[in-house]
Amino acid sequence: MAEYHYDVVIIGAGPAGEGAAMNAAKKGKKVAVVEDKKMVGGNCTHWGTIPSKALRHAVKQIIQFNTNPMFREIGEPRWFSFPQVLKSAEKVIAKQVKLRTEFYGRNRVSVYTGKAQFVDEHTLDVMQGVQANTRLTADEFVIATGSSPWRPKSIDFNHPRIYDSDTILNLEHTPRTIIIYGAGVIGCEYASIFSGLGVKVDLIHPGDRLLNFLDDEISDALSYHLRDKGALIRHSEQFSSVEANERHVTMTMVSGKKVKADAFLWAAGRSGNTGGLGLENVGLETNSRGQVDVDGEYRTAVPHVYAIGDVIGWPALASAAYDQGRAAAAIISSPEEFRFVDEVPTGIYTIPEISSVGKNERQLTEEKIPYEVGQAFFKNIARAQITGEGVGMLKILFHRQTLELLGIHCFGDQAAEIVHIGQAIMNQKGEGNTLRYFVNTTFNYPTMAEAYRVAALNGLNRL
Repeated sequence: MAEYHYDVVIIGAGPAGEGAAMNAAKKGKKVAVVEDKKMVGGNCTHWGTIPSKALRHAVKQIIQFNTNPMFREIGEPRWFSFPQVLKSAEKVIAKQVKLRTEFYGRNRVSVYTGKAQFVDEHTLDVMQGVQANTRLTADEFVIATGSSPWRPKSIDFNHPRIYDSDTILNLEHTPRTIIIYGAGVIGCEYASIFSGLGVKVDLIHPGDRLLNFLDDEISDALSYHLRDKGALIRHSEQFSSVEANERHVTMTMVSGKKVKADAFLWAAGRSGNTGGLGLENVGLETNSRGQVDVDGEYRTAVPHVYAIGDVIGWPALASAAYDQGRAAAAIISSPEEFRFVDEVPTGIYTIPEISSVGKNERQLTEEKIPYEVGQAFFKNIARAQITGEGVGMLKILFHRQTLELLGIHCFGDQAAEIVHIGQAIMNQKGEGNTLRYFVNTTFNYPTMAEAYRVAALNGLNRL
C-alpha cells in the first residue's frame, strides 16, 4: 500500500472542500483532497445547486416565450419535455467541472479518487476508487462530505416513478402530474420548475406554512404564485405510505387522504454523508441525521479534525459551505484571518425567486424592536416594466428611531442579486448602516437597484 503524508487532508470536493483546499494551499500547506466521485464539484455542481438553477433558467425562458405577446407572432405556444430542458443544465455542469478541476491543478492540490476511511486519528485509507490502496497521513483533517436526500426505508426509490432530489435529474419523460412531498427549499424550487413546464403539481407539506423561516408576507406571496401556476398545496399532512405500479404512484397520508400522480418526488430532509467514513476509529459520533457536531471554529470533538458544509447541518447552503471551508483553512494556517460564517443571506430559486438577509417582521415583533417598513413594488419600477418582470417587491425593515437597517426581504426577478445591495449597507458600521444611504445615493435609472430608493422613501413617509 502506497503511503503519503500531507499537512491537511480534506474529504470531499464540493464547495466546502474546495474552499478549504484552495485557502490552505495558498497559505503554503501541502494539501490533498479525497473525492468519491469521478469529478470534482460535489453535489452542488452535479445534483443540486447548479443543475436545478440551470433547469429553472430554461423553464423561465419557456414561460416567457409562452406568455410574451411579442413571441406569439413567431408561433404557437411550445411544449418542452423535461429531458430536453435538462440538456441545457448539462452544458453548465461541464463548464463548472472544467473550471474547478483547473483550480486544483493550479494550486498543486493532490486529488485522490476513492472512498475515504479513517484508520486512526492521523491516518486515512483511500478505498474502491482509481487510487484504491493508498494510505494518507496528515496533521489535520477536514470532513466536507456534504449531504444526500434522507430516504425512509418504507419507500421503494428504485421504482421508475419514485424520485428524490438527486435522481429527479435522471427523469426521462415529462409526467403530466407529480406529487412533491416536503415543501422546504428543494420542494418549492421543483414545484416551481414543474408547474412552469405545465405539470400539475400536488405539493404536500408537513408544516403549516411554506418556508416558515421567511418573512410571512414573502411566504404568502410564494404560496399565491405557486397556486396561480396550478399547484395544489396541502399543509399539515404527514405521509403514511407511497405505492407505485406501472401506471401511477399513490401516496396515502396519515389523515387518510390519498393522492395519485404519474411521478413522486421525495423532498423531505437530507442526511450528512458520514456512513463508511470510519468516524468510530477517531472517536467521533454523529446525530440521527448523520451530522457531525462542531464548535465555533469548526472543530469536532477531536481537535485536529474539522467539519464544514452540509455535514454539520444548518445553513446547508453552497455559499456558506465555501466560506466555512475558507474559515477552517484559516484556523489551520492563519488564525488571525478566521471568521465564523453567520448572517448568511437566503437565496431561494423558486419562480419568482426569493432572497433575504437580517431579521423578519415576526422576529422583530417578538423581540419588541420598534421597526418600520419601506416597500417598493416591482410593477412600479421602470426596469421591471421594461423586462416584463413586474411580479414581486423589495421590503426594508428599519428601526423607527435610529433608521438602522434590520432586515432586507426581496421577492421577484433577480431577488438574490438585489438583496446584496442591502446586505452591503447593513454591514457598515455606525451612521453608514441607515435608511438615509438609499435616499442620499443616486442609483442608475432604470435599474432594479432603484427599488431601494423607492422603498426607503416609502419607509420615511411612514414616520
